[in-house]
Amino acid sequence: MNPNELQVIADRIEIEDVLTRYCTALDSRRWDLLSEVFAPDGVAEFGDLGGRHEGPAAIGSFVASVLAGLDASQHLLGNEVVRVSGDRAEATCYFQAQHFLVSPNGGNTYLVGGTYDDELVRTPAGWRITLRRLTPTWYDGNAGVFTDAAARLADQHS
Repeated sequence: MNPNELQVIADRIEIEDVLTRYCTALDSRRWDLLSEVFAPDGVAEFGDLGGRHEGPAAIGSFVASVLAGLDASQHLLGNEVVRVSGDRAEATCYFQAQHFLVSPNGGNTYLVGGTYDDELVRTPAGWRITLRRLTPTWYDGNAGVFTDAAARLADQHS
């Protein structure tokens, strides 16, 4: 194996780690870890689920507003495809995001499945996402857990 092939393999592993770190940040409520996922000018597009947010702090603020009031969440990734071209890369993966809150208004869970499409750049600190697009393809359960979670957060801040 030549050194270039080894670098591509190392890049792919690091990129998959960045994708996983995003899920870890969300599920552990460690919004600060998003600065190890997104470039300083990185963008996350959540479409109808939450619009467009620029920079790790704004992305963290948005995901915190959605997830912090839940009892738990679990974001799982699969079928990662990574294409490296020098200091730039593209990645696509499937996701399933389970959201849990003991709710008096229906079921306790809401599950979303879909695809993340990412553009990444190599930085001195490692690979970072410059653009993440979330495309949901299916939903199951009680979407009302988000309303209940937002109400819980509002109660905590009042």
